[in-house]
Amino acid sequence: MTDAGTGQPPKALEQFDIAGRSALVTGAASGIGLAYAEAMAEAGARVTLTDVDGASAEREAARLRAQGYEVRADELDVSDRARTTQVFDAHEAAYGGLDIAFANAGLGIGPGFWKPEGGRDPQGQIDTYDPAIWDRIIAINLTGAYNTMRDAARLMKKSGNGGSIIATSSNAAVICEPIVPMPYMPSKAGVSHLVRHLALELGAYQIRVNAILPGPFVTNIADGSLKDPVVRKAWDDATLMGRIAETYQIKPLALFLASDASSYVTGAQMMIDGGMSLGRLG
Repeated sequence: MTDAGTGQPPKALEQFDIAGRSALVTGAASGIGLAYAEAMAEAGARVTLTDVDGASAEREAARLRAQGYEVRADELDVSDRARTTQVFDAHEAAYGGLDIAFANAGLGIGPGFWKPEGGRDPQGQIDTYDPAIWDRIIAINLTGAYNTMRDAARLMKKSGNGGSIIATSSNAAVICEPIVPMPYMPSKAGVSHLVRHLALELGAYQIRVNAILPGPFVTNIADGSLKDPVVRKAWDDATLMGRIAETYQIKPLALFLASDASSYVTGAQMMIDGGMSLGRLG
């Protein structure tokens, strides 16, 4: 890659420029998804925030528009395949195409088999776990990611300009945590492997597909349980840095993967978990 004007390779910071590109983020009304959307808008992209909570997505979009960013919102349950296609088509109509897509929407509900304060949770065992929760987590986290990446690939192939698809997996894709709801881990492992497969499939179209694997961040996932001091301490103690992360800390990684700074990166699994996946100390 060279600069069209000078014939020289672009400078390092120039490769992070996404001004004028368009991005769609699922699960963008709060937490990590909102951080992704903010990062894209702050870097000059035109952004669609989508969320099952359409009112909250529109509220956040309005806040960003008031700051001068070009942002719109749409209501979306990513497990609804037909609706996902409608939302992507509306984004294309509004912005003329799609350059960046974040398959981020996810949830982790229900107990793990171990309580944060210690001891087994009788409702978190495989033989007592509510199967309806399994179905819902798989529908949102894995099938929803598939639906999102399917339509992103469709629009990017249509434009012929390549693009970047980023999925939110989790460090739970590679390690197991007993306090995490059991379906969450296989759902995220599936997302990570889907990313690898689609990177293999879509590379010929110059579409890059990568995964971000967060550890514990302060978000509303798991019914906001990370805001509980007992749960918070369990996660703080699990990281090598002794603290869980705030969502602003994921923004630079999101921008890297969305931009030409990662032009030779595809199929990657980008861990951002404070060293938690390396194991516990003591």
